[in-house]
Amino acid sequence: MKSPGLLWMLQTAAGLSMAGPMFIVGFEFVRTGRIAPGVGMFAVGLVALYLPTYLVNRIGGPRAWIRRRLGHTDAGSSEPESERRQSDDGSDPTLSSPLDRLRKR
Repeated sequence: MKSPGLLWMLQTAAGLSMAGPMFIVGFEFVRTGRIAPGVGMFAVGLVALYLPTYLVNRIGGPRAWIRRRLGHTDAGSSEPESERRQSDDGSDPTLSSPLDRLRKR
């Protein structure tokens, strides 16, 4: 069985450092009878707990960062090298604005 990696531990620590105080405040609200704010703080704490993991997964993780930095493409890609170069530099003539190129990703 593979143990959790360093990045997973950093994501969890970042999430807990943001969400921990929110959970404590939420528990205190529930304990003193203010249920609605307490449940709200628990919900915001859950979002803060999973936010670092979501962001890292959304932008691809460390291997994708290194691959992008070095300019490598996927070796198993079926498209020819010339098409890959054209799509990597963002010069697709059908996409006119930077926003359109960002949406294509």
